[in-house]
Amino acid sequence: MSYTVDVIKVGQSLVPGPEVYWMSHWKDMEQLYFYVVLLRGNGKVILINSGTPDNLSILNEKWEQFIGPEGKMERQPEEKIEAALAARGITPEQVDYVLITPLQAYATANIPLFKNATICISKRGWKEDYHEPVFPLHVEPELRIPPAALHYLETHPEKLRLIDDSEEITPGISAKWVGTHHRSSMAYCIDTAKGMVVVSDCFFKYGNLEQLQPLGIHESMQECFDAYQWINDNADIAIPLYDPEVLQRYPAGKVC
Repeated sequence: MSYTVDVIKVGQSLVPGPEVYWMSHWKDMEQLYFYVVLLRGNGKVILINSGTPDNLSILNEKWEQFIGPEGKMERQPEEKIEAALAARGITPEQVDYVLITPLQAYATANIPLFKNATICISKRGWKEDYHEPVFPLHVEPELRIPPAALHYLETHPEKLRLIDDSEEITPGISAKWVGTHHRSSMAYCIDTAKGMVVVSDCFFKYGNLEQLQPLGIHESMQECFDAYQWINDNADIAIPLYDPEVLQRYPAGKVC
């Protein structure tokens, strides 16, 4: 099954260089773009991540404490998820699946918007990134899954699909657990006319993957190198979920 792939910007921020490149780029601030990825094919409409929170104030308060005022997320009106999808002829009600990676507010906040969608989350991440963390996490629970999104998932259990470390979501779309960034970080693999497209947050920028520069904000160096080797060995096209260069390589976000 062949899908089209459109990368859609839904916000941006600046982060210290070592957050992107481990033990490197100390004097740099790195620009991040936050994306959702729209997949269409086989009669399905699929979204990777749900878009940034409607109200950015809680997220930005935390990020400003951590980084400073330059770390606040910025977003244009047309980058709100409803507007971004409408510009591509899609309503939230038309989305069949929302594939989450990772469990962070910028990926999970709008889950309740997609009332007809199956919400796919890493089974391992659901446990270790939220309900039973195996070590102290630096992000508060409400900034992993905001209260409204958690309430929706808990009161609509039929909409939640916890996926194994390796699992087919629907024909032409599969998931692989890669960790590295968070316990809930996945690589989503899409069959397209250009081969396999792999989308993940385990590498923030092309430099992480292509130059084997480990992600700065990682939870496991071993997972990092294992993930990068697997992606480099298997992906025909790799899409990082935060690199502005995606829109340079693929104008208007049209990957295939």
